[in-house]
Amino acid sequence: MRLLSSGPGEPLNFTTPRAYLATVAHRLTLNLYRRRSLEQAYLAALAQTPEDLAPSLEHQALVLEALDEIDQVLALLPAKTRQAFLMSQLEGYTQEEIASRLGLSVRSVQRYLARALEECIVLASQSAA
Repeated sequence: MRLLSSGPGEPLNFTTPRAYLATVAHRLTLNLYRRRSLEQAYLAALAQTPEDLAPSLEHQALVLEALDEIDQVLALLPAKTRQAFLMSQLEGYTQEEIASRLGLSVRSVQRYLARALEECIVLASQSAA
């Protein structure tokens, strides 16, 4: 595990193991609530779908798994990068509109979007392997 070593073959030296465990527990709790929120949003959208068009249970599980993986990747991005990406992909804003709303230059928005897309490409290549 990446958590257990600071370098190749070097164990971590914990000076405050209780604080470390509290931080890990807090982050796991946040991940759980984020995942539940994501699942509830998907299931709510699914409930509005006519029964004859509803996907199979297997397909639903695959979609939830994919959404969770995407959410994990987005959670690793800096806040402005994540926000710019979501505004572009979910809300359909242009780069100029995103720059205006976030108070950034268009070039910064382009960099943020490129970084987010790179992370999505990495995720897609890992999923395909």
